[in-house]
Amino acid sequence: MTQEHHDHSHDHHNDHSHLSEMDVRVRALQSLLVEKGYLDPAALDVVIETYEHQVGPHNGARVVARAWSEPAFFDWLMRDATAAIADMGYTGRQGEHMVAVANTPQTHHMVVCTLCSCYPWPVLGLPPVWYKSAPYRSKAVMDPRGVLADFGVQVGDEVTLRVWDSTAEVRYLVVPMRPAGTEAWTQEQLATLVTRDSMIGTGTALTPSALTGAAA
Repeated sequence: MTQEHHDHSHDHHNDHSHLSEMDVRVRALQSLLVEKGYLDPAALDVVIETYEHQVGPHNGARVVARAWSEPAFFDWLMRDATAAIADMGYTGRQGEHMVAVANTPQTHHMVVCTLCSCYPWPVLGLPPVWYKSAPYRSKAVMDPRGVLADFGVQVGDEVTLRVWDSTAEVRYLVVPMRPAGTEAWTQEQLATLVTRDSMIGTGTALTPSALTGAAA
């Protein structure tokens, strides 16, 4: 279900030159389901609007920022991520059973779903296209360091890589390492450093200087 649903009132059905083959197929299936009365476009808009604006990586960023700031919450998150995350109001479909893993100077965690695209929607929103792709799903298991290199992340040979395979029963959230120089930062400020990729493990948290550079 792509963002093309916002254009369902316009006559674009004859111009698919800018769409991928998958987008075209999704649009065709959506049109067929609407025509047969199996799908309500308004209801679809509500679902996508929810995951675009109410559910997304900003939720996970707040969880990580709190874990960075409150040792007691960090311990709770490590023991029972489902309950700790629910305490912040982030629950629902695809987030019923959560496990949090924390990166350290000795260990780097990365998440994949080798069978399909299981993903913690309440804290990360909808999965990115690359997460669902076959190349990522296979390479993450066979060559995790290569995957990190593809994302521009260099991990030393002395660091142990752990790859976690999400399933229909369990979803994972990576807690990236807290950047240096943020000791006096508020949780709201810290959350701006937490990226979606850092919570999947294919990235790291932004540094204060990188955040300042991005803002400039």
